Amino acid sequence: MMCHVLLSSIVGMGHHRLIMSRTERLFRLMDALRHLPPPVTAAQLGQELGVSERTLYRDIEVLRGQGAVIDGAAGYGYRLIEDSSLPPQSFAEDEIEALVLGLREVAALGDPALAKAARRAHAKLRARLPERQAHRLRHAVLTAHRFQPPLAPTVDAAALRKACWDEHTVTFAYSDKHGQDTRRDVRPLSILLMDRSHCLLAWCCLREDFRAFRLDRMTDLEVTGTSFRPCRVPLLREFQEKLRAETKLSGDAF
Repeated sequence: MMCHVLLSSIVGMGHHRLIMSRTERLFRLMDALRHLPPPVTAAQLGQELGVSERTLYRDIEVLRGQGAVIDGAAGYGYRLIEDSSLPPQSFAEDEIEALVLGLREVAALGDPALAKAARRAHAKLRARLPERQAHRLRHAVLTAHRFQPPLAPTVDAAALRKACWDEHTVTFAYSDKHGQDTRRDVRPLSILLMDRSHCLLAWCCLREDFRAFRLDRMTDLEVTGTSFRPCRVPLLREFQEKLRAETKLSGDAF
């Protein structure tokens, strides 16, 4: 009788490990579908997860049955389509630490609206995670603190970010490092956090070239509503390549 109970216990433990292994594999499959360039073939996914293509096909159907919208078929490759019916996302322990560090860094260094958004995002994440992961989020090892935070922007940084997304030109008064005042009309591309200040990367209509403007030297910001869509992404790539080339020549890292 004791042997029978022991055998049943061992079988049950093995079954539990099998279920956990499959659950972990499904989460890993979701992660692979998210970060691999689509369409991703079953062979690529199998190599990423270390399983056979046959297993991949079954797991794809399981995910579809749970509500994941996955486009594609065997022999053609797969593409994950994001929607609200996707299964809950899980995080590895290091991923939780990375999220906490990033959100705390934004809370410490971002403009007021962005810092507040980071604190809200942290609270939402804590509320949505399973209890064990939420506990790790609450008591994460990593934190962020700056003794010299960046200078506060003197314009509405949230409005500037929206102008970047909407691809609308903006105009503002600007005082350069020599104290010279000018009025600039620019195409806003991105906001970059430097050592002591937030900088707007933009195409300057006055200089007809790329320029970086410190947000703590800007005043009287106006969003003109004039669209420069769809030029933002190619312009930003060109600016970034220019910065990389310049920093490479100077020996600095970008």
